[in-house]
Amino acid sequence: MGIIGTILIGLVVGLLARWLHPGHDRLGLIMTALLGIAGSVLATFAGQALGLIRMGQPAGFLGALIGAVVILFVYTRIKR
Repeated sequence: MGIIGTILIGLVVGLLARWLHPGHDRLGLIMTALLGIAGSVLATFAGQALGLIRMGQPAGFLGALIGAVVILFVYTRIKR
C-alpha cells in the first residue's frame, strides 16, 4: 500500500477514534489523519513488544483504532 492509502486509512481510523472518544476535539482533517497513522504505529510497536505480532506485520484496523483512541485521550489531557 502506498502513502496515499496509508493516509486514507489513517483518516478513517482518526475519524472513528474521534467519534468513539467523548468530548469536543478541535482537530482538522490533517491532524485527524496523523492521529490515525500514529495510532497504527503505536499499535504496531505495542503488538511487537507484547509478542502478538511479528516484525514487519501491520497492526490491523482494530489495533490502529485502539492506538488512535489512546493517543487522542493523552492529547486531550495534555492540551488542558
